[in-house]
Amino acid sequence: MPMFWDTATMQFSERAMTAAGTPPSPLVKTERAVKIGAKLWPPRRLVPICAGEAPPPAPAHGRVTACSRPQTPGNRGRGLALPAGPCSRAAILAMSRRKPASGGLAASSPVPARQAVLSRFFQSTGSLKSTSSPTGATDQVDRDAAAPPASTFPPQLPPLVATQIDRSKKRPLENDGPVKKKVKKAQQKEGGSDLGMSGNSEPKKCLRTRNVLKSLEKLKEFCCDSALPQSRVQTESLQERFAVLPKCTDFDDISLLRAKNAVSSEDLKCQNKQKDTTLFDVSQFGSSNTSHENLQKTASKPANKRSKSIYTPLELQYIEMKQQHKDAVLCVECGYKYRFFGEDAEIAARELNIYCHLDHNFMTASIPTHRLFVHVRRLVAKGYKVGVVKQTETAALKAIGDNRSSLFSRKLTALYTKSTLIGEDVNPLIKLDDAVNVDEIMTDTSTSYLLCISENKENVRDKKKGNVFIGIVGVQPATGEVVFDSFQDSAARSELETRISNLQPVELLLPSALSEQTEMLIHRATSVSVQDDRIRVERMDNIYFEYSHAFQAVTEFYAKDTVDIKGSQIISGIVNLEKPVICSLAAIIKYLKEFNLEKMLSKPENFKQLSSKMEFMTINGTTLRNLEILQNQTDMKTKGSLLWVLDHTKTSFGRRKLKKWVTQPLLKLREINARLDAVSEVLHSESSVFGQIENHLRKLPDIERGLCSIYHKKCSTQEFFLIVKTLYHLKSEFQAIIPAVNSHVQSDLLRTVILEIPELLSPVEHYLKILNEQAAKVGDKTELFKDLSDFPLIKKRKDEIQGVSDKIRMHLQEIRKILKNPSAQYVTVSGQEFMIEIKNSAVSCIPTDWVKVGSTKAVSRFHSPFVVENYRHLNQLREQLVLDCSAEWLDFLEKFSEHYHYLCKAVHHLATVDCIFSLAKVAKQGDYCRPTVQEERKIIIKNGRHPVIDVLLGEQDQYVPNSTDLSEDSERVMIITGPNMGGKSSYIKQVALITIMAQIGSYVPAEEATIGIVDGIFTRMGAADNIYKGRSTFMEELTDTAEIIRKATSQSLVILDELGRGTSTHDGIAIAYATLEYFIRDVKSLTLFVTHYPPVCELEKNYSHQVGNYHMGFLVSEDESKLDPGIKYSYSWYKYWFSCLIPQSLLEHELTAY
Repeated sequence: MPMFWDTATMQFSERAMTAAGTPPSPLVKTERAVKIGAKLWPPRRLVPICAGEAPPPAPAHGRVTACSRPQTPGNRGRGLALPAGPCSRAAILAMSRRKPASGGLAASSPVPARQAVLSRFFQSTGSLKSTSSPTGATDQVDRDAAAPPASTFPPQLPPLVATQIDRSKKRPLENDGPVKKKVKKAQQKEGGSDLGMSGNSEPKKCLRTRNVLKSLEKLKEFCCDSALPQSRVQTESLQERFAVLPKCTDFDDISLLRAKNAVSSEDLKCQNKQKDTTLFDVSQFGSSNTSHENLQKTASKPANKRSKSIYTPLELQYIEMKQQHKDAVLCVECGYKYRFFGEDAEIAARELNIYCHLDHNFMTASIPTHRLFVHVRRLVAKGYKVGVVKQTETAALKAIGDNRSSLFSRKLTALYTKSTLIGEDVNPLIKLDDAVNVDEIMTDTSTSYLLCISENKENVRDKKKGNVFIGIVGVQPATGEVVFDSFQDSAARSELETRISNLQPVELLLPSALSEQTEMLIHRATSVSVQDDRIRVERMDNIYFEYSHAFQAVTEFYAKDTVDIKGSQIISGIVNLEKPVICSLAAIIKYLKEFNLEKMLSKPENFKQLSSKMEFMTINGTTLRNLEILQNQTDMKTKGSLLWVLDHTKTSFGRRKLKKWVTQPLLKLREINARLDAVSEVLHSESSVFGQIENHLRKLPDIERGLCSIYHKKCSTQEFFLIVKTLYHLKSEFQAIIPAVNSHVQSDLLRTVILEIPELLSPVEHYLKILNEQAAKVGDKTELFKDLSDFPLIKKRKDEIQGVSDKIRMHLQEIRKILKNPSAQYVTVSGQEFMIEIKNSAVSCIPTDWVKVGSTKAVSRFHSPFVVENYRHLNQLREQLVLDCSAEWLDFLEKFSEHYHYLCKAVHHLATVDCIFSLAKVAKQGDYCRPTVQEERKIIIKNGRHPVIDVLLGEQDQYVPNSTDLSEDSERVMIITGPNMGGKSSYIKQVALITIMAQIGSYVPAEEATIGIVDGIFTRMGAADNIYKGRSTFMEELTDTAEIIRKATSQSLVILDELGRGTSTHDGIAIAYATLEYFIRDVKSLTLFVTHYPPVCELEKNYSHQVGNYHMGFLVSEDESKLDPGIKYSYSWYKYWFSCLIPQSLLEHELTAY
């Protein structure tokens, strides 16, 4: 009986040969071959082995399968040591599909691919006759290959194997009757014939068997030549194709069993690979190319029984959270540090200057927990959205839970961006004792607006190209302020630019697509980068800005709090807003829900309209930039601006209030005079009350932001205590000065705000008395509340803890008896309580069931079984107490928030007082006067100075003063000429800035000033192109001028500096002449017009009562410049030629002629 070598199991097997059509022996059963003690081999092959010493008996059909060729060592196939002979070479050829080199079988025709595949599971009974001639061998092989081989399935098993099969009680093979019919049908379908060569033929292989075997060939286990590439994907269903194997007559039961095991094993591997590579797509947040390749290599490895995944549990947890917040840099709490993973780690390493390294499958970096607020603020300042992921389980509570063996649960507790930087994780108020200077971490911007913009072309009244109707909603989460506005804007987007310049948002919330003109404006606004001041842009899908969706979202948001008539009025007020405003409001509600900050939008009565032409002067973005009101044009910083000159505030909320005053000068005479009266009283009063108030303001933290943090329930106990204690002290101090205020303060504005502050702050005393100061300062919420009568849950939990503690202390008496030591005491070391300390020499007397906790060279410390059990229960109760106290703390903050609006009003009063004191400090600088503000249209300034240049030059180089006299009754237009660098632009800026200061309520740098209220200041200055807008210098001039023509009124102040210089001389003269004549004749506004064109000056002849010509006087030997009446045609241009270090030789001829 021939022996076969199974390369899959590395063992010999015997098979009996039967004639075609002969039914199998009843003893034939499947069974594992006799194992010879070898390691399993992935390739599975049945290789014929030549048995030289004991050839098998002849089969029934008379053919001989043994080799007569003598055996010699040498032929080896694929690392398998096979006995020499033609059978072994045939097997090697079948496995490797290679042609033989020479001799005997080597000269035969190539083995068909089908035969090579079938050789893995089937062994043909066709013999290979051994001859001394290679030619005879070749002929015999050819004949055998040409003739259909005889059927050999199922094979007969040797007696030894049959006996083993009987013992193992394997099922017998099924009858071949019905199978033969199926084979016959299959043969007919294939076009095969039942005819055979007696004894030399065997039926064709079933087509279905061939297909299945071709599929099985793809499996890695059945490929002995080389492993399949890792990127190869199994696309055919092997299980379905495998199901047909038992129905094929040419597939024996042993091969069926082996193939079934192979398919099951491969399916398991494929499932694991698919799960690891598709369920977790690491490419979205891979750390780097190196780590990503490492992940792919790891993912391609088959999973074993012990490890079902290539990721650690923490990495899986991170991947799940990262998929939900793909745009955020996540800080994951892991014990005593916060960790970054993947791309987040690389960002943290680059921006925070910390170390990043590869750990398992991801790059990782870490920061200590107590430095979280520093690093989060740094990342936010760079424009990132940062998420903080914290552990939500404790060790003791986890030990008694159902998931005690799993990973600690974590969840995202906070998200931060530039506009939403609120919470105890990032608030420096709780870290005042830290060595880090908070001001160095991130500049405290006066405002942190989140501005949402939406467009609507349906409401446009003017259908010109590029015109849109825009709605905006601005939210300052740090202070709770909400503003909105709606307006029609031209293609220049000047209105939108004005509002962006006024608010100076740190973050923009925009739809995914806006008009081209708006996108260009946004790009220009966000491209200005000074350190970390770049505006962050957040995009949302356009569907959230559609009116139908937005209207539904807004009504649902406000309907949940509608329980009375007032709530219905709120909804009706929201519905009456313009459509673009509603769209912006809906988008900003959805966005703030992600940060849990949407609560501030629940009170629409606190909304303020940004642009109210009836209350504030119109100052557009161009004017803010040209006059350098908020920042200079050199490095875009505050120094050198009007705000820098006026800002002497002591508090952060006072600074924000002053900025509003500067960008929104008043239009109502009564309010302006009220501020001037207050400034005047502080300036001239000899009472000590103002000094006391100023000292109180000097020490205040940012109460406004602190209250807003409390309102959103994102504050710590330290911050809450600091804010409440500060408010309580302010209440006491202002209460104490009420008599002095009533007797000495005459200003109605100051009296009102100072006297209201104590009443508005009265609720804070109650909440301060509830708190335990020491516990609040250290953040211990378990001891935070003094009186627990209002907190029954905390009281109950503390009673339980006390009961367990008492039981453990009473157990000490029993321990003393056991140890026979009446003085034994519990000790606490490194946080471990209730330990009994025993000298090492006396350890033998300790009961065996005691647990050793720790030891030193001298003593050992133990817990008794009673202490172990109760100490574990005590820790569980303590951690549950912490959770209960945290819940009660949030309820406590909710109750405190009921007084939020009253407390905010008190803070606004303090900010007003701070601004008044700041303006009074400006007035003390010297040579400042109180302006006379009136309704008449006039601007009369005697010896006025530019407020910024005056401060920058200082006392050593005084600014040359100049006077102005504009009035509707006399000259209302000044045409100003003069030499370059003569001070023309500084002069016209000086007039505008003094007008703004007067309507703010400030003193002005002049000997005398009478200012009539103007409704707006419009400027056209400078000569530069605009690359972002795609405009030339000339186009910029005309666009700005057209905007002024559309918006200026007779109550406005118009400033035009060298209009028409962006084109040729003749065209420039025509434009300048026509424009100025239009303002003189039609608009009739107060106008300052600077020009170098002499023909423009001739307008004085046509409008002698309305127009006056002026020039900047100069002396060659002096540097002072002074405004003089009349026209000056002789300019000292050559003086400035020399000042620019241009060689004199270039102008010798011209200077001689001159």
